[in-house]
Amino acid sequence: MAKMCELCGKSTVSGNRIQHKHSVGWRYKAPKTKRAFVPNLRKIDVDIEGTPKRINACMKCYKRLRKEQE
Repeated sequence: MAKMCELCGKSTVSGNRIQHKHSVGWRYKAPKTKRAFVPNLRKIDVDIEGTPKRINACMKCYKRLRKEQE
């Protein structure tokens, strides 16, 4: 799967795009269309058992790895 973090498994999730409220009953009448919530991925170089490898990592995992390296 292309849009997936290889460290934590975070991937694309589907949901609804809801239009801005315009009236009192907006919650029930507002148009809803399907959309995809895509994770914020970044390609990083990591040493796995001594061999350099390029992986996709979400920003949460990337920040955690950077903090561990310090």
